Amino acid sequence: MSELNKQILVIEAGAADRNYWRDLWKYRELFLVLAWRDVSVRYKQTVVGLAWALIRPFITMIVFTVIFGNLAKLPSEGAAPYALMVYAGLLPWQFFSQGLADVGNSMVVNSHLVSKVYFPRMIVPVSTLVVSLIDFLISFIILVGLMLWFLYAPGWQILFLPFFLIMAVLAAIGPGLWLSSLNVKYRDFRYIIPFILQLGMYLSPVGFSSSVVPEQWRLLYSLNPMVGVIDGFRWSILGNEANFYMPGFILSWLIIGFFLWLGIRQFRKTEKTFADII
Repeated sequence: MSELNKQILVIEAGAADRNYWRDLWKYRELFLVLAWRDVSVRYKQTVVGLAWALIRPFITMIVFTVIFGNLAKLPSEGAAPYALMVYAGLLPWQFFSQGLADVGNSMVVNSHLVSKVYFPRMIVPVSTLVVSLIDFLISFIILVGLMLWFLYAPGWQILFLPFFLIMAVLAAIGPGLWLSSLNVKYRDFRYIIPFILQLGMYLSPVGFSSSVVPEQWRLLYSLNPMVGVIDGFRWSILGNEANFYMPGFILSWLIIGFFLWLGIRQFRKTEKTFADII
């Protein structure tokens, strides 16, 4: 073998940590492979997977409309139909809840992959969000149908919808990374995550408008970061009919940023031990 064909492998302490974010980009093909695998498992040779993405939010919208709109007589956002207001809040919540659950359980589900080869482990939980994103796009079809049914045309605010979707993605990634790292060591967390999400749905303005919260409590209520996300979605979809509380929106961004930092920090701190524990 000639000298030109020889390769030199240099092992340097701390190099993996310094190049971690570069490695995430380097392993982008693995991200696509894992995302495609999750999507194919979810939808391949099944009708229920595709139909469930439509049926679940539609039934939930009907239940919330009957309970909060017809029985409790809670107000909608301006003159917007109550069902449309509810569905505009369901879209980000279901994306967030499904994404958080999938990210939180991702390391345990992919334990066979984590224990065999090296790659930046953060690829695994983040790739699971692709399935939630596709479910979101499928569920969006019902929103279009509702707007046609009620003859409700969106305003210029609809252009900001991708921005609030990114906000929902970041809201799911932060706590999800934190829970996924805890779930590797303490498997009981897989039972706690559904309880947290179920409780969070009733603490978030999914079936009702956040405007029903007394003004003196609005800022405190916005400590729940999904309040800002849901209000942002409704503002984008319903336009000026929606009540947009700017101080709460800013606070929601701060909370999302904090949990994103905490989740990444906790995940990076513990991922070196995943292969040994899992």
